[in-house]
Amino acid sequence: MEKALRESEAEFETPAPGHYVVSLPGTRKLSTACSLLLGDHTLSVNAFVVRSADENHEGVFRWLLERNAKLAGVAFAIDRLGDVYLVGRLPLAAVTATEVDRLLGTVLEAADSSFNTLLELGFASSIRREWEWRLKRGEPTFNLAAFERLRPETPGD
Repeated sequence: MEKALRESEAEFETPAPGHYVVSLPGTRKLSTACSLLLGDHTLSVNAFVVRSADENHEGVFRWLLERNAKLAGVAFAIDRLGDVYLVGRLPLAAVTATEVDRLLGTVLEAADSSFNTLLELGFASSIRREWEWRLKRGEPTFNLAAFERLRPETPGD
C-alpha cells in the first residue's frame, strides 16, 4: 500500500498500521482527506465531502443518488448526522498501484467536482446572506465567485 501511495505521489500519513490518510488537493474543495483502511479481506475508502445540508435535503439526496450512478469504486453516502462522504470497498486482491491511483483519482474528482453544487443545493440561504453581508460592508467577494447566481440584486445593478 505504501509503495502504491508513493508511486501515485500522494501526500499521506499512517496514523496506525494498515491505516493511511491521504490528502488530495482540489480546486473547488481545496483538500479532501481520504482514509484508506486495510482489513483482513478488503480495502475500505472513506472521504469527507461536505457537512449536513442546512436546507433542501431532498434536493441534495436526489443529486447524490443520481451522481452515484456515474461513479465507479466509490459512492456518496451520509452518516448519522447527515454529513456527506464518499465510501468504497475493494477486495485486497484488486489492490494494485494502478487501482489505488485510479481510486484516489475518482475520490478527488467526485469530491472536487461536486463540492460547489452541494454547497449551492444545501446552503443557498447562507450563501445569499454571506453575499449580502459582504456587499453591504464592502468586503471582498472573490471567494463567492462560484456562487454569482446567488448574489442578491442591489439597486443600480
